[in-house]
Amino acid sequence: MWWKALLLWFVLMVLAILNGTVRVKFIIPHTGLTAGLAISTVMLCMLILLTTWLTIRWMGPADPQQAWGIGLLWLVMTLGFEFGAGHFLFKKPWNELLLDYNLSKGRIWVLVPMVTVLAPWWMARLRGLF
Repeated sequence: MWWKALLLWFVLMVLAILNGTVRVKFIIPHTGLTAGLAISTVMLCMLILLTTWLTIRWMGPADPQQAWGIGLLWLVMTLGFEFGAGHFLFKKPWNELLLDYNLSKGRIWVLVPMVTVLAPWWMARLRGLF
């Protein structure tokens, strides 16, 4: 089960990168930055939920604890990639990386890690796995 969860995380990262490309090239030029970021955040959340819905039986968590374990694994890997690669590989300063989590500035990116951690448990419940 765990190798499948890892594989699915890589699929989710590809979807996130594609989502970011669509955001930069198409959405933001038509909506502006704040609306474009919000639209992109909602789109990515929907992609995470849909992908998890389609693959949760294949991943096969046997109980809620395993589903939560998948979600926590995905969350740690996502945040590790976002902040680790963002800062050390792409040389973004910490304050720029944290800006997407600033709700008072209209940034709702915090929904992505929330959906990421919840998706396996939620979709497994909806699919009747436990």
